[in-house]
Amino acid sequence: MRFVIVTGMSGAGKSSVLKMLEDIGFFCVDNLPIQLILKFAQLAYDQSSQLDKIALGIDIRSGQALEGLNEILVEAISKGYSYEILYLDTVNEVLVKRFKETRRNHPLSGNGRVDAGIELEREKLEFLKKQADFIIDTSQLLIRELKIEINKIFVQEQEYGNFYITILSFGFKYGIPTDCDLVFDVRFLPNPYYDQELKPQTGNDKPVYEYVMSSQKSTEFLDKLEDMLEFLIPNYIEEGKNQLVVGIGCTGGKHRSVSIANALSDRLSKLEYGLKVEHRDIKKDALQKKLV
Repeated sequence: MRFVIVTGMSGAGKSSVLKMLEDIGFFCVDNLPIQLILKFAQLAYDQSSQLDKIALGIDIRSGQALEGLNEILVEAISKGYSYEILYLDTVNEVLVKRFKETRRNHPLSGNGRVDAGIELEREKLEFLKKQADFIIDTSQLLIRELKIEINKIFVQEQEYGNFYITILSFGFKYGIPTDCDLVFDVRFLPNPYYDQELKPQTGNDKPVYEYVMSSQKSTEFLDKLEDMLEFLIPNYIEEGKNQLVVGIGCTGGKHRSVSIANALSDRLSKLEYGLKVEHRDIKKDALQKKLV
């Protein structure tokens, strides 16, 4: 029996995750009253139930009853009802944007500000986050990327480190991404822009990638950056951080930053964390030329 409690911040994607779990064979129940959880678990664990995968959605909609959830979970363990907690999180700025776009009120904001409701919800759910077996930060995830993470945990049963790394290439002339935790400037590396054959290509193309990586400076920079990140990440995790956005910038975000971001991703893929690469400005140069 696999019994999963899906919880987390309103607007972080719990409904989408329950649908994903249902698609892979879970029997899903959303917003079950807290008082019925033990009874539900008893029925689920009954040998005649013929259920082997169950997902239960629990969140702030439970109201005051949520305060008694911890006691119920302790009793569930004492009765032999094992469970896992999947916690979905998102940074406040993204949550506010999502509520504004959907024109929905936050469950705890009432007639007040959305951000106040979000902060209150975060406080009330903190005890669940601390107990979570899996934490997924959906701030930067597309639905298809979230589905990949769900499949890693519940289909492929890969080890999940509750930490997500985004490597983001960008061009300084388009501005530094506001969501970066760390920003590195690679404009000191040889620039393929001045080679007429390489200029129209990007760091995703082999000739450009090999041109950038042929420099000893590139290798030394990656060695030092990899070493620093392997030091920082465990310390970030210890402080409760569950995602890291690493910005790699060059002038236009098309050649050097893309190449280095891809190379860094290859190096970090050996770590047991969620990992993705984004190239924010890779097509902007071509777009601007069309506009002109």
